[in-house]
Amino acid sequence: MVTLGFLVDEALIPELEVFDSFALDYELQPKDVKVFSFQEVKKKTPSLRQNQVNNKDFSWKGEIHNQNAVEFLDKSFDVLVGYYQGKHEFMDLMISRSNAAFKVGFPGGDERLFDLIIAMDPKRVNNFKEELKKYLTVLGKMA
Repeated sequence: MVTLGFLVDEALIPELEVFDSFALDYELQPKDVKVFSFQEVKKKTPSLRQNQVNNKDFSWKGEIHNQNAVEFLDKSFDVLVGYYQGKHEFMDLMISRSNAAFKVGFPGGDERLFDLIIAMDPKRVNNFKEELKKYLTVLGKMA
């Protein structure tokens, strides 16, 4: 594995810095681990996050009107993790549009979108990191 992407629901994990440790633990370059987040409604306070999308960035036809999101989805990640639970129309749309080679998710959502579903509490990011590494190693996605 060379590149790893995360599509994160900020309602589930508001502190995105927890994903920075994946690069070190997976022996990847920090530039090869990208995190993009979804926030239900844009906050009134300005955010410095450029890798963020909200429900207002989607048209009723499912078009994404956020250039950073489109660029993120166009990247050919080796592995993309949909870090959200259950049915989520905006996140599901983004996962379906992604060019990632291998997609990982959690139970409860549209399982047709993912190559691997890991049944565990997504709020326990460190446990998930260990579990994902095991699966990727067994599946030959990691050296």
